[in-house]
Amino acid sequence: MRTLIGCLVGLSLLAYCTPMESSDNLLSDRAIRVVATTSIIADLVREVGGSEVVVESLMGPGVDPHLYKASARDVSRMAEADLVVYNGLHLEGKMGDLFEAIKEQGRATIAVAEVGVPDSLLITSELFQGNYDPHVWFDATLWAQAAQALANALGALDPGREELFSSHGEAYAIELMEVDAYVRRRVAEIPEQKRVLVTSHDAFGYFGQAYGLEVHGLQGISTVLEAGMADVQDLATLVAERRIPAMFIESSVSPRGIEAVREAVKARGFEVSIGGTLYGDALGGASTPASTYLGMIRHNIDTIVKALSNGERNRSS
Repeated sequence: MRTLIGCLVGLSLLAYCTPMESSDNLLSDRAIRVVATTSIIADLVREVGGSEVVVESLMGPGVDPHLYKASARDVSRMAEADLVVYNGLHLEGKMGDLFEAIKEQGRATIAVAEVGVPDSLLITSELFQGNYDPHVWFDATLWAQAAQALANALGALDPGREELFSSHGEAYAIELMEVDAYVRRRVAEIPEQKRVLVTSHDAFGYFGQAYGLEVHGLQGISTVLEAGMADVQDLATLVAERRIPAMFIESSVSPRGIEAVREAVKARGFEVSIGGTLYGDALGGASTPASTYLGMIRHNIDTIVKALSNGERNRSS
C-alpha cells in the first residue's frame, strides 16, 4: 500500500507540478497554495496566512477525520500544494502513509499539533494504546502554540513574508487568549457538581483539563472502533448514579450511541436530556456560528453551560 501511494503521489507531481523552487525565491509574487486536512486546520491557516494564502480543505463540515480516506483527487490536491498542513498525532489515522509519501517527494508539510505542542503538554493514557490524544485544539492556549508553529512554517517557505506571518500569528494568539478567558468565565456559571461532560467520543479531554470539566466519551479518542454494549451500560450507570442532567452528541459522529445510552439511563429510573450538538472534529457549515474555530468554541461552551446549568430532570415513573 505504501508503494502504491508513493507512485500515485509521484505521478501527481509529474502531472501537476513544476520542480520545487528554492525558499529564497519561492512564491514572492503570488499567494501560497495550502491544502489542509480538516476544516479546523483550514481555519487556522486562514487566520495565520491571511490574504497571502489560498487554502483548500480536504474534509468539509461534519466529516470525521479518524475515518476519512483520501481520494485520488485529494492526492492530486496535495501534490499541487506548496504546503500541506495536517494535525498529526494520528488524528487523520488513515492518511499516515500518504503524508509520508508526500514528504518523500519533497513537498513541504507540517503537522501543527506535533510540531507546535510539546510532548509534555499532550494527554496520554493506557486507554490510548500508546498514542497521544490528538484533539489539542480544545485548549485554546495549545492552539495558540500550533498557530505559532504554522506561522514559522509559512515564514520558512517564503522568507520575504516571514514577519507578516509572525504578526498574523501573534494577533490570532490574542484572540485565542480572549476566547480562553470567555470559556473560563462561562464554566464558572456551572455548579461544580454538574461540571461533567458526556459526549459521543473522547474528543474533549484537553477541554476538560484546561477548563475544569470531568469528561466522559462513549467511544475512545478515535471513532474507528465502535462502542460496545458494555461501554453503553457503563456510561449509563455513571450518568444515572451521578444524576448528570445532559449528554451531548457531536456533529461528526453518529448520534446512535448517545441515544442508546439515554435509553439505558431511562431503564435505570433516571431521565437525561440531550443537551445539544457540539462540534468536535469539524467546524460547522458556512452559515452556522461554528464556521470558525473561535465561533465553534463559543458555541460549544454556550451549549454546555445552558444544558448543565438547568435543574435536574425528575426520575421517570
